[in-house]
Amino acid sequence: MLNDRKTTNLLLLAIVIPLFFYLLKILSFIFIPLVSSMFIALLFLPLMRWFKRKGVPKFVSITVVILIIIAAFRIGGGLIKLSSAEILATDNAYFDKAKVKISSLLYSLGNFVGLDFLKSMETPQDLVSKDAIMKSLAPTVDFISSTISMILSTLFFVLLLLAESMDVQKIMNSTILKKQFASVKTFMKIERDLIKFIKVKFFISLFTGIGIGIACWAFGVSFPIFWGVFAFAINFLQLVGSVITVVLLAIFAFVEIESSSILLFFVLTCTGVQVLFGGILEPVFMGRSFSINVVTILVMLMLWGNIWGIAGLIMSIPITVFLKIIMEQYKSTRVIAQLISGNTVAIVLPPINKKQIKT
Repeated sequence: MLNDRKTTNLLLLAIVIPLFFYLLKILSFIFIPLVSSMFIALLFLPLMRWFKRKGVPKFVSITVVILIIIAAFRIGGGLIKLSSAEILATDNAYFDKAKVKISSLLYSLGNFVGLDFLKSMETPQDLVSKDAIMKSLAPTVDFISSTISMILSTLFFVLLLLAESMDVQKIMNSTILKKQFASVKTFMKIERDLIKFIKVKFFISLFTGIGIGIACWAFGVSFPIFWGVFAFAINFLQLVGSVITVVLLAIFAFVEIESSSILLFFVLTCTGVQVLFGGILEPVFMGRSFSINVVTILVMLMLWGNIWGIAGLIMSIPITVFLKIIMEQYKSTRVIAQLISGNTVAIVLPPINKKQIKT
């Protein structure tokens, strides 16, 4: 009877889990703003508590939070506008140079691997031009409009959370943890750890972007502001963002830097910036509580990236940290939490009965 019940539960679990992720993907326009608003609201909860202790009315504290968010958007929009103006101000000399170098690179590659069809390709001449680049930006209008819609929905959920119209702690108490003390303790740990993660990730990404921008300026690579903003934004993709930045910068700098030794030194400098901030300083500031197995990071990036796209790639690690903290509260899932963190799981064997050992 117990075996039949266990088999039934496993079959139900095998059906429910794919259905759950399918619903997350279909209803992404609801779940992405909701989940991202939870992480954003966590950043402002300490400030809201401070206002509450000082006796500040709630509408005043929420107004302050709105002004902070608006200021952050103004700064981000200013940087994007500045980097866009930097690209638009460039004459066609760079793009003409890029045509020649990329075409010669493709022809050399075709000769090396014995693919003659690369020689007849005219796409490098057409793709690397200012007009082509600006034309390729046209399909991004739909993406920008959907992103703005997501941002507005996220801000709406943030206001609901901060106004305590949606109490996450009570939801956790009634659904997951079932005990008030355990829910309060777990919620405080989630809040503390995720705030620390978001703060450290933000400042590490900021200094990484500044370092990349300075490196581009020092080596004479065009668009240093754009590359700094790009490195800052994509660095939120754990483990993958730094690789993408270095690869794209190496390809881009290949057009402008004639000397192979200087190009190599530039790539090593960009790699050193990524290693310094992402590989050394970030783990130091994060601490052991945020240690996540590399395999887990890659799996979560692929999973949430497939479900929610770019938003899933950005939120994959915070979601993993959240799940890890929840799993640590139960004995049955504590082993999974240890595997996620990369810690060695100790297997306790029963004591050996010496009388059963035949000599």
